[in-house]
Amino acid sequence: MATQNVSFDPQAFRAALGTFTTGVTIITTQTEDGSPVGITANSFNSVSLNPPMVLWSLSKQARSLPVFTSGKHWNVHVLSTEQEALSGRFATQGEDKFSEIKLDNGVSGAPLLQDCTARFQCRTAFQYEGGDHVIFVGEVLAFDHSDRAPLAFQSGQYALATRKPRSELRLATTPPPPECSYTEDLLGYLLGRGHYQVLNALRQMLSNQHLDEQAFFILSILCIRDNLNLEEINTFVTYTGREVTLASMRFLENQRLVAFEGSAASLRFVLTAQGREVSLHQLALAKAVEEDLSAKLGTADAQALKVLLKRLIVVSDPGLPDLWAPR
Repeated sequence: MATQNVSFDPQAFRAALGTFTTGVTIITTQTEDGSPVGITANSFNSVSLNPPMVLWSLSKQARSLPVFTSGKHWNVHVLSTEQEALSGRFATQGEDKFSEIKLDNGVSGAPLLQDCTARFQCRTAFQYEGGDHVIFVGEVLAFDHSDRAPLAFQSGQYALATRKPRSELRLATTPPPPECSYTEDLLGYLLGRGHYQVLNALRQMLSNQHLDEQAFFILSILCIRDNLNLEEINTFVTYTGREVTLASMRFLENQRLVAFEGSAASLRFVLTAQGREVSLHQLALAKAVEEDLSAKLGTADAQALKVLLKRLIVVSDPGLPDLWAPR
């Protein structure tokens, strides 16, 4: 049978491989004189549970290859979402990668990084030729893991991993009635219901302070950016569909939470010391609601949700000013 000749486009092949989502790891070892060595890699994978073994691969062009091939021990660090910068540091050359990094003591002299999603301390069991890479298979001597959300890598970009627990979701799986095209998968419905359910939890807490969510918005804005006029305050709340009026500010003044400055034609509003204290207490309540939701969702899903919501805000932004931008 004739062998079919298939021409590979290296870039297209690389792009196709990149569609496979992986975790991000840092592999560390040490030179013969004890100097630390570390690289970023996403080729890590499991091999066996009994005995416990894992593998990863390193390019034959890598400067660190001689150190890993001659060394007996190396550690695999599965990075958390908070360690994206660390991933970038260990992916570059020509800098002291371990500068100011705190290390833990391990079973070998290989550097053991902190605050990872998981760590595997290994001893080289086998080395194999794998085309333009060398494959390292290691026996796991010790490991540990945490509930930190793992950092992922997909199609050349960092990503977040989120679970898809279908048993927990009550989304419509049957077609809607002919006279109605709405389903529970409608993004507006999901965002709206999620927003109002979270807001309802916060509203119940705020009712004990005899303040509503509009007062919460106003005090939060002035806590971030003080000394604003009425028009400026409204530019930051216009997306809520509510309007802050002078009567709203008078109410907060009577509560001694806001002070008026300037003439009637150019009134500006600042937080009082009591207003700042109340605002910080409200923030604590909002964080309590968030922590409760994060505990129910899980750390990784909560962080993934924040990233998606930030992207949604960017793509749907009608041009609102940035409340946190320096003045």
